[in-house]
Amino acid sequence: MSPLTDEISKRRTFAIISHPDAGKTTLTEKLLLFGGAIQLAGAVKARGDSRRAHSDWMKVERERGISVASSVMTFDYLNTTFNLLDTPGHEDFSEDTYRTLTAVDSAVMVIDGAKGIESQTRKLFEVCRLRDMPVFTFVNKMDRESRDPFDILDEIEQSLALDVTPASWPIGMGREFLGCYDLFRDRLILMARGKGDVPDDGVVCEGLDDPKLDQLLPAHAVAKLREEVDMVRGLCPPFNTQSYLEGHMTPVYFGSAINNFGVRELLSGLSETAPSPRPQPSRDRMVVPDESKVSGVVFKIQANMDPKHRDRIAFMRLCSGHFRRGMKLKHVRSGKIMNMHNPVMFLAQDREVAEEAFAGDIIGIPNHGQLRIGDTLSEGEDLYFTGIPSFAPEYLQKARPDDPLKAKHLGRALQQIAEEGAARVFKPALGADWIVGVVGPLQFEVLADRIRTEYEVSVHFEQTELYTARWVEAVDDRAMKAFFDANRAAMGEDHDGASVFMARNAWHLNKAQEDFPDIVFHKTKEQTV
Repeated sequence: MSPLTDEISKRRTFAIISHPDAGKTTLTEKLLLFGGAIQLAGAVKARGDSRRAHSDWMKVERERGISVASSVMTFDYLNTTFNLLDTPGHEDFSEDTYRTLTAVDSAVMVIDGAKGIESQTRKLFEVCRLRDMPVFTFVNKMDRESRDPFDILDEIEQSLALDVTPASWPIGMGREFLGCYDLFRDRLILMARGKGDVPDDGVVCEGLDDPKLDQLLPAHAVAKLREEVDMVRGLCPPFNTQSYLEGHMTPVYFGSAINNFGVRELLSGLSETAPSPRPQPSRDRMVVPDESKVSGVVFKIQANMDPKHRDRIAFMRLCSGHFRRGMKLKHVRSGKIMNMHNPVMFLAQDREVAEEAFAGDIIGIPNHGQLRIGDTLSEGEDLYFTGIPSFAPEYLQKARPDDPLKAKHLGRALQQIAEEGAARVFKPALGADWIVGVVGPLQFEVLADRIRTEYEVSVHFEQTELYTARWVEAVDDRAMKAFFDANRAAMGEDHDGASVFMARNAWHLNKAQEDFPDIVFHKTKEQTV
């Protein structure tokens, strides 16, 4: 194995997905804690500075207690380099999650033990399924009254059409919850219950016949554990690595992230079983990770991660090669050469200079607007990576500054936010107002808050009669001109200058499609050029 292949094989790049309130952010914190990346778990409900969860770094996230942007965290554990991408749980911010899932090789699906599969979990899982993405499942909050573990397994199997096999098994639940038996290793690491900020090494019991089990656990709990493990092994199929890698089977871990139970087993499983970086599809060919030439794709832009510097960071998934600081890479869309002076690695908004990185890693590239979502950087080849979506908005409102003299400032702020992919921003062909389109209505509140705090422009959003927007194009320029002339009042451009049709209602959209069959109406736009 070459040194390049060896380094790439140690990478595990994965996303955490869940319905809101399943405990995703707490699990993220504890994975970082066990990985040694943070010394103190920032409980979200604590007071003062310790309240800030590492992955929820935006001001609006800390105030609302929700995740609205994807965060990247890189850490090492068990001779493995993990790139963990925490995603927004709230469905109004699902577009960011969809894009993040194009940059990872596997996912961890977090489920609330009391609630089972919820609507957003199902939607996000379907996105993983479209990409044949392998999924680990973590059933969280077993320290509370939860559903029967067999019922949860059955629901995952029936609802998601997945083969399931438990990787660990809970010992009790709620107040009686004592830990999780590691079925893959046939052992129990018994830890003291608590929200400890330092992971407990625990007492290791090897196998169900270990006499330490009878000494350390109540007799009824040991008897039930032995009985249920016997049932599990009889009822559930054995774990099949190939079936997992193809997206047909999920190993299910039970635990309580807040009490540190089950986290170590999950991390070990990811290290041993989750895929190393996979080939990435480009327009002309598959790009294999251990190719010698560096290539990468920008899947996210974040402005103002450091409000003092008004910076813009492009998050780039390295698709191939060995990246080194100071390299010159071709920006394929513009054809220009970019010097990689100050690439960074992340722990949420904390960062350090990246001297080197390998395929599978996520690096940040500070820039002043040159890079956009979907852009490729390479050592010369004109690659166009595919599959990074931009969705037509479902809610459209006018954006107006409270102070009319700040109209230009607002325009610049909206342009930057559109380039991040946080919202669609359209400039109508007629009129001076900006139209902002989002996937979920909560985004308007978050946008107003961000524009006020990051750009110092007070803004309000006003209702419009608009129903939705579609990107439009035609092979024949004359057909496009005729369409534009007939629908001038409904036309506009997005931040990239692409033509957009803004429909007043479903009838208006359908009529335009019927009257102009030569025009293609796109609900999603792939950001590849």
